[in-house]
Amino acid sequence: MLKLSKLTLFIFSFILGLNSAGFAQLIQKGYFQSPVKPGVRNYLAGNFSELRPNHFHTGLDYKFGGVEGEPIYAAAEGWVHRIKISSFGYGNVIYLKHPSGHITLYGHLRNFNPALHAWMKKKMYEAKLNELEVTLKKGELPVKKGELIAYGGNTGSSGGPHLHFEIRDSLDRALDPLLAGYSEILDKIPPTPQKIAIVPLELDSRVNGKFQRLELTPVLSGSGYRINETIQVSGKVGLEIQGYDKLDGAENQNGFPKFEVSDDAGLLFKLLVDQVDFNYTRQFLLHTHQNRFTKLYFQKDLKFSFFTPNAPGTGALQVETGKKKNIQLKLIDTYNNSRLVQLSLTGADLDSTKSDGAAPQKAQVSYYKNILKIKVAQTDKGGLAKFEVGNTTYEILPAYQDAASRTYLWDLRFGVPKKIDLCSELYIPDIIGHFPVGKEHLHAIANLQIRTEANSLLEDLYLRVTQTGTASAPVLNLGETSAYLWNPLEATWEVSGYAGNKTKTHVYQRSANGARTFVGGEWLQNQIRFKTRNFGSFVLAEDAVKPTISPIRVTSQGMRFTIKDNLSGIKSFEAFVNGDWVWMRYEHKQAVIWSEPLQGQTLKGAVLLKVTDQAGNVAEWRGTIN
Repeated sequence: MLKLSKLTLFIFSFILGLNSAGFAQLIQKGYFQSPVKPGVRNYLAGNFSELRPNHFHTGLDYKFGGVEGEPIYAAAEGWVHRIKISSFGYGNVIYLKHPSGHITLYGHLRNFNPALHAWMKKKMYEAKLNELEVTLKKGELPVKKGELIAYGGNTGSSGGPHLHFEIRDSLDRALDPLLAGYSEILDKIPPTPQKIAIVPLELDSRVNGKFQRLELTPVLSGSGYRINETIQVSGKVGLEIQGYDKLDGAENQNGFPKFEVSDDAGLLFKLLVDQVDFNYTRQFLLHTHQNRFTKLYFQKDLKFSFFTPNAPGTGALQVETGKKKNIQLKLIDTYNNSRLVQLSLTGADLDSTKSDGAAPQKAQVSYYKNILKIKVAQTDKGGLAKFEVGNTTYEILPAYQDAASRTYLWDLRFGVPKKIDLCSELYIPDIIGHFPVGKEHLHAIANLQIRTEANSLLEDLYLRVTQTGTASAPVLNLGETSAYLWNPLEATWEVSGYAGNKTKTHVYQRSANGARTFVGGEWLQNQIRFKTRNFGSFVLAEDAVKPTISPIRVTSQGMRFTIKDNLSGIKSFEAFVNGDWVWMRYEHKQAVIWSEPLQGQTLKGAVLLKVTDQAGNVAEWRGTIN
């Protein structure tokens, strides 16, 4: 059980204070002005440390009222460090570097100021690329504090007009921009908890007598919240929290960076999301549960170090049998508005007789990290399950049971069972092998090889694989959609029965609604090798259909087209007028491209537009501008 002595707690608090003071000095108040409407009230749609799908939000999203064209100003003196025109990610984006060593980022811009736009256009034509990123030297393009640098837009992976603004340190790690002390943004509202989860951390952990994840809804109690139910625990358990913060004048549900957990004896630990290293951004998926709950317990493989103390025992809560422990969880936003959530735990011995609801018709199997859990109906054939691992068979009693069902628990670190005799039925696990985190690993079965690199996994993986479909339309079910990868793994899939046109056939990930997303792949006779950073169902699909090109306007003043593809998606496009390359801008959300000719360039003569999809199909449009 994690408990700090008074001396340790004093040292820990003193060091934490130094760290907090040091962090506060990383962004000097007054150094950075607001990039939007400086001196005028601003509203945010998103803030730092907010939980987003698959990542932390690493900056501020300034609202524009749904309209593009908002003037964007340099937050401090410096120079253009990087500048990029793109249809995806941050879209059109400017990175400024400042004498303090900080970097500020301005993303989803509609366009740059006229001088920057002309400079970038020249670079595009020199490179003959429709999308380009340029890194500059100090002093090449200097910028003054408050200088107009761009206009806000909706480019890249943006869901509406806004500015995404970041402040990064000299190591390119994202910091909370609100620490700059912007008077234009107000917040007097404390965070709001939505759900508290109690989760088992070990094989012998129990929550209300069972090996289960228990989610509870806090209720308002005075100025704070509490869980009215007292939760019974055995062994080590951890807390998870889902919640949000609001800023004054906006209904958006934002994030908050600070958590403190205490018991009746005082502070146990703190968690502070104070900086995000982009080298480890997908570690967010280990830090959270399904992108929604923040895990308030130490995980040995997590690369982020947000805990104080950052030690293996941090967050592992344990209560002596017959004792009660009151837990206080404090949620704190950047403006130090706080909310307290209270709950109580009682300690209990393991109980082998526990009511667990209706009995399933067939074995109900679930996986939690390295723990295999099987619930099965009672039978008069016995209750001693046989787990066959390698050449050894282990006879296992139920972890708990009642008159209707039995529940078995198995730690996969002891070995992956080839089969499990549950007395009333036989279960064959679909785990193909154990893939250790932090190591290269190759595992092969009859028609499939899976290779992981040293940085592919977030934690140890017990990979589940099933293959369905037919020989001509095979389906590879790889892992579980609730599990995540840090970086891609490589699969080599033998599909000897597939008779389609392999030059146009690739791997696609198929979602639950049947939608297919291009993955790619390389054919090696009857095998296709592909990489994926996501688990799910993978299928083969043939795309021999060219993209479609529809002219909207083709005149000497400019060209505008709609371009679409039916399956694999647009990969690239190029336009020429009278044999000269013409820069084409792209807005993928509207499927529109349009020309940006050089100053003085006349669009006259034969027009050729080539559009290529991910499967290599090429469509051409030809015309003439008189």
